[in-house]
Amino acid sequence: MTGTSSIRDVAMKGAGYYSRSTAGAKDVIDNATPMVLDAAAALPIPGDGRPITVADMGCADGGTSMEMIGKVLRALRRRAPGTPIQMVYTDLPRNDFSQLFQNVHGLTDLESPLLDIPEVYVFASGTTFHKGIFPPGSLHLGFSATASHYISEKPCPIPDHVHMVGAGGAVRAAYEAQGARDLEAMMLQRARELVSGGRLALFNFGIDEAGRYLGNTGGVSMFDTFNELWRDLAGQGAISRDEYRNTNFAQCYRTVDQFCAPLTDEESPVYRAGLRLSHVETRVVRCPYERDFAGHGDAARFAAEYIPTLRSWSEHTFMAGLSPDRTAAERQAVVDRFYDSYEDRVRRKPEGHAMDYVHIYLVCEKV
Repeated sequence: MTGTSSIRDVAMKGAGYYSRSTAGAKDVIDNATPMVLDAAAALPIPGDGRPITVADMGCADGGTSMEMIGKVLRALRRRAPGTPIQMVYTDLPRNDFSQLFQNVHGLTDLESPLLDIPEVYVFASGTTFHKGIFPPGSLHLGFSATASHYISEKPCPIPDHVHMVGAGGAVRAAYEAQGARDLEAMMLQRARELVSGGRLALFNFGIDEAGRYLGNTGGVSMFDTFNELWRDLAGQGAISRDEYRNTNFAQCYRTVDQFCAPLTDEESPVYRAGLRLSHVETRVVRCPYERDFAGHGDAARFAAEYIPTLRSWSEHTFMAGLSPDRTAAERQAVVDRFYDSYEDRVRRKPEGHAMDYVHIYLVCEKV
């Protein structure tokens, strides 16, 4: 991939791997469910027979948000007993929508709360949230967790790191500028789609007031470890220098001020389109695997349970950085070697390793 590559082909690992391996992502949503319920309680209810439309944007296989979605839909059903509800799951085209529908319809080991709620109609859209998904004035409640830090394209290569949090100068500025453009575009689309009085809840990876971000909360930095181990493969000749330089996450971690700016600047197109900030806060959710390790003390078990949660969302980036001239088997072997080296490092010296989740929780309203 080059510096101008799109993320249209990005996908979380499928076949149920994502939900099985990301207990922390579910913790983030479960802990913030009251915010979404408050937003749902404030929604206007259509009085003309039109449905209430709820969206989970960046849903992956739907497993991490299912419990929260069930609570929200039940609350809406109590408020509006006779009103149809459209539940729309959205993600990128290569998302495993088959697994999503199996989860929703109770065909997996996940318990689906949607089966017992009357007049709920489930749909899916393979459209990025940087583009329009719904007709104007039709969306009542939009929700997105751990997804809108992805940007529509990488503005340039990061020559000496795999993520923008490890970049500086013009490179970091380019990612922040791309992040600002994409955030504005996404919010403008949602402002167009939301009904008057509709709500948008975004629980997004970001940089909190103490400078903490995902996997960087005082112990071993996850992204620095990614970078070090990937660079080691280049030093060993397992990947080329170009492959190392071309491996960059298409992400922008924003500060609270950067995240709120479109909603508070009266000159912003988003503000003029009617979106207003209702609530914002930051939270750190402890890595569940590191928390379990504190109890059982088994380093090998911790490493074996911890690495899959990293791999569930990051593997595509490392695969995409490898040359297309490699066979699929060669790419897989390189990536397996990479994650094996990470697991070995954690097993040998587990102290300090943790993927604590650092989120900015933001709720806004269409006025």
